[in-house]
Amino acid sequence: MSLNENPAGTARLMWTLFEPLHAVTYFAPQARGAFEQVGLRGFWRGYFAGRAAPLGPVGPAPVFAAFYGFTRPMVERALPSVWALAEPQQVLDARAAGAGAALRELLGTAAADGAEVAEAARLCRTAAEAVEVTGRVLAAANAALPWPEDPLAVLWHAATVLREHRGDGHVAALLVAGLDGCESLVWRAAVDNERRLLQPARGWSDQEWEAAEARLTARGWLHPDGGPTDLATTAREEIEARTDALAAGPWEALGSAGVARLVTLLRPIAHAAAKALPFPNPIGLSQA
Repeated sequence: MSLNENPAGTARLMWTLFEPLHAVTYFAPQARGAFEQVGLRGFWRGYFAGRAAPLGPVGPAPVFAAFYGFTRPMVERALPSVWALAEPQQVLDARAAGAGAALRELLGTAAADGAEVAEAARLCRTAAEAVEVTGRVLAAANAALPWPEDPLAVLWHAATVLREHRGDGHVAALLVAGLDGCESLVWRAAVDNERRLLQPARGWSDQEWEAAEARLTARGWLHPDGGPTDLATTAREEIEARTDALAAGPWEALGSAGVARLVTLLRPIAHAAAKALPFPNPIGLSQA
């Protein structure tokens, strides 16, 4: 793929390759075990502490804003109480150790320590160091962390910076479209995901979900039976295109040849990492 011809398409392709590397942080047993070792028992303690730790010992308000799709009570159940169990630096150390252990097992020691992982790490780091962090809180917080030395750890950290950079841009695209947190999930459940996955994973009650459905129906995005209208499907194309365009910048630092090489290197790594993820999932990653 030529970066110059289709920068947004490049950004979309790269997301499918680096997102699985980051996501092992939450789903792989090694990663969850590392969180448990510092006192963060239960999936959601590890998730909220692990993802928020780059911000420091914050309370629920900025996390509710930055994470976007979660209910405020769900965030408040985790924060700030998790910091009494483990300080942010302990959490950062645990998430890096857990993700590294997971990727090493998924890839195999020989591949994890091999030349191709090292090359992929160098290229991903170049892209991650080129992210524009203005207005992107989670990307900025992760980009400000010190870089590790081990190539596999570098690769995971770069994937995390790139993932949060894209996520911050996606939130901006949803805001431009006029969607609140619950509406964004109801809409995605209608067009390309499932309510059974999204609603419990983000903490919305049936009453809240149905109220969001009513608002979207009145807006012309949902039919009375809950199916998506043409407006909703067109909005999906527009929001995803805007998200991709906002995520394209880092790949300009690599150029077309660098991107093509990184695609080749990341495909088997992403395939191995995806074995730790549930399918289907709230992230929207496809198993293909």
